[in-house]
Amino acid sequence: MAAGVRKTVATAAPAPARKVGTRALAAQTSRDNILCAATRVFAKHGFAGGRIEQISTAAKSYDRMIYYYFGSKEALYIAVLEDTYRRFNAAEQALALDTRQPERALGELIRFVWRYYQKNPEFITLLNTENLHRGKYIAKSERAREYSSPVIAITDGVLRSGAEQGLFRTDLNARDVYLMIASMAYFYLSNRFTLSSFLGENLEAPAALAHWEGFVVDAVQRTCARAR
Repeated sequence: MAAGVRKTVATAAPAPARKVGTRALAAQTSRDNILCAATRVFAKHGFAGGRIEQISTAAKSYDRMIYYYFGSKEALYIAVLEDTYRRFNAAEQALALDTRQPERALGELIRFVWRYYQKNPEFITLLNTENLHRGKYIAKSERAREYSSPVIAITDGVLRSGAEQGLFRTDLNARDVYLMIASMAYFYLSNRFTLSSFLGENLEAPAALAHWEGFVVDAVQRTCARAR
């Protein structure tokens, strides 16, 4: 009988572990759904206009689950900002540029920033909102510094290679070049609706977007190029 008892215990032991794993997966999925829904709601309505009820409905969840996972609306908003930076950070780290061909690498870097902004419009709208708040909420994040942009180091590597090959100027600052790229891409996309009315042309048209991408690439490369 003792042997029989030991056998029963041995076969039954793994069951609780499977249940815990299932619960943990379900909890993570629920949290991710809330975060995704909150990103859409806050991007559309801002922090003040985004309501917990809207978020729970969009996530197909319940208000109490939002408070359970995040604690408050403000904490959820900060989590959205952190996740927005995290995803951009991950995309930057995935860049595989061949610095042995610096001119080509610089062009790829510029196109990456421009196209990331296009594919992730919530990135721009959330940053617009947070800048209106003068960085009030991201300043409360304990994780913001973890997501310091790796693209500055990437840009520096490209510029150094270009300078060593006699293709780029030697007095360039990676931060300045990156800010030039980001500002030209960011301003166009964040102001495209008002600019379209002011200029009398559709800046969202595929041809207009392609033209501006080419213009930014050319402008940055001309700025970086060594005088010949």
